[in-house]
Amino acid sequence: MTRRTAITVAAAALGAPAAMAATGPVMPDIRIRPDREEMIPVPGGRVYARINGNLAGPRPPIVFLHGGPGSAHWYFLNATALADERAVILYDQLDSGRSDHPDDSANWTVPRFVAELEAVRTALDIPRWHVLGASWGGTIVTEYAALRPPEMASAIVQSPLISTRVWLRDARHLRDRLPKSVRDVLSACDTPGALPEDQCEAAKDIFYQRHVRLHEVPPDIAAYRAALPRSFTESIYNHMWGWAEFSAAGTLKDYDGTALLDRLDGKRTLFVAGEHDEAIPATIAGFARRADAVFREIPGAAHTIMNDNPAAFLAVLRPWLAEHDEQAEA
Repeated sequence: MTRRTAITVAAAALGAPAAMAATGPVMPDIRIRPDREEMIPVPGGRVYARINGNLAGPRPPIVFLHGGPGSAHWYFLNATALADERAVILYDQLDSGRSDHPDDSANWTVPRFVAELEAVRTALDIPRWHVLGASWGGTIVTEYAALRPPEMASAIVQSPLISTRVWLRDARHLRDRLPKSVRDVLSACDTPGALPEDQCEAAKDIFYQRHVRLHEVPPDIAAYRAALPRSFTESIYNHMWGWAEFSAAGTLKDYDGTALLDRLDGKRTLFVAGEHDEAIPATIAGFARRADAVFREIPGAAHTIMNDNPAAFLAVLRPWLAEHDEQAEA
């Protein structure tokens, strides 16, 4: 029996569905292959960036920041459909994906990741761009946008970690809606070694199938992910966060960026969450209200919106980007 099969069997014993829903959709204009690739020097090493479209085109490009910490750019591939109107930049944060892997925890700080984003812009010689971050990437974008950089055309903050206290509060609310057998296992697994790993992973997967990913990754994107040196770096995730989305024991356990919301340019900030997101839509809408920003909920999606319902997400992004392409009046 493989580890994945063992997890599936254990999940079934806990009352999980036999299998996840069908694979997620693939946008017809997706660009699996990049038009250009770069290894960009940043504080601590070099990061991998891929570009589709013309960086010198008439419209500002958009850059996407993945979550984790420790994930990789692969789950934004559907967003390359935007390259028909502007350049799309996907990059792996240091120690993730195709980027350098110094594996030095001194690099795993919020300010360094914010500096990394600006280093990417500088290296690609981009005068203005839109920035979109999902989950942990939304944390970086919020920190960056609060600096009011003149090069930022707009900020899109998807399903962000703004406050660990609030994140865990919402996670407890969602966990309380799971079957008692699952809740009991998850509570025990908060203590390392209390239960076998496969049992903990199975219970975690039940939560993830409801609030992180509604669909399996489509085959073309799954193949692309499989070809990466790393599609997820556990050492960063465990160091900065913990063993699961709903349990924070790492360096971000006391993170609170709530005050940053008051420093955002609300007219140029869009908050987004999925209908079934672990970042509960009502909470993200509250962040948007505090920032005097716009909020949009994407139906039929959990946390990985660009995998669950990319068409609906892009239908929100296209008009937003076009509306904010022009430089704001002084």
